[in-house]
Amino acid sequence: MSLPLPLSLILVLAGLWTLIVWPPFLKRIFKDPRSKDEHGGATRFLKVHFMLISTSMILGAATLVIGIRTLVA
Repeated sequence: MSLPLPLSLILVLAGLWTLIVWPPFLKRIFKDPRSKDEHGGATRFLKVHFMLISTSMILGAATLVIGIRTLVA
């Protein structure tokens, strides 16, 4: 697949942005007192945020791969 260079670069930048921005946010979520209940178990707050962040990172990785593949092709 081939895309114009600017579009390929946008995909690469969007993928990188996602993979750079979300991990620090996930660290903050793990440290948040709302993440654990009184017994130390994970709360819905943690589970929902973990799923949102992991899904975003998977899509970001896919976007980065697609962008790189369009640059190489």
